[in-house]
Amino acid sequence: MGIFSSIKDAIFGKKAVAATTPAPSAIPLDTTPSAPEPVAVTEVDVIANLEEMASGKDLNWRTSIVDLMKLLGMDASLQERKDLAMELGYTGELEGSAEMNIWLHKAVMRELAANGGKVPAELLD
Repeated sequence: MGIFSSIKDAIFGKKAVAATTPAPSAIPLDTTPSAPEPVAVTEVDVIANLEEMASGKDLNWRTSIVDLMKLLGMDASLQERKDLAMELGYTGELEGSAEMNIWLHKAVMRELAANGGKVPAELLD
């Protein structure tokens, strides 16, 4: 599991694997292929979840990748941010510059939006 997956799971909440895997006794004996059941996709309010997590904490998670990672209980070290930058396709210098950190924060927000998160436009550009 990648760093972004950990971020997404922390914000969206982990899905219970047991709920999506039928118990052996529930598997039908008929092996005729059938169409998969439609799955309702719900949008996750990223900001509401983060604001709830940040309640009582003095973190600038709206603009700081370091504070966002700290809020999620993750390692926000330079090496972890370098790894996240490589995972998300950053092409600049991996030195922990303000440019890299700003890019990372926006890239994380864009990826959250692309994966079903509701993220306001001002956090995407």
